[in-house]
Amino acid sequence: MNDDGPELTEEELALHARLKALRQEHADLDASIEALGHMPIPDQLMIARLKRKKLTLRDEMVKIEGRILPDIIA
Repeated sequence: MNDDGPELTEEELALHARLKALRQEHADLDASIEALGHMPIPDQLMIARLKRKKLTLRDEMVKIEGRILPDIIA
């Protein structure tokens, strides 16, 4: 038996899985934006859309992180 920490609920496990997927998608968007920026004639509209999507993902990641690690006011 492992007593290193508390057991995670199904909801917490789902939140961790969702957060991991969002982080991967965020990194993929970052790589796409970087690649588009290096093109001879970058598609500025596409870059702007990807950046907006990236910000949306970041907002969602912050919300999930807040649910996983709620603020404790001491």
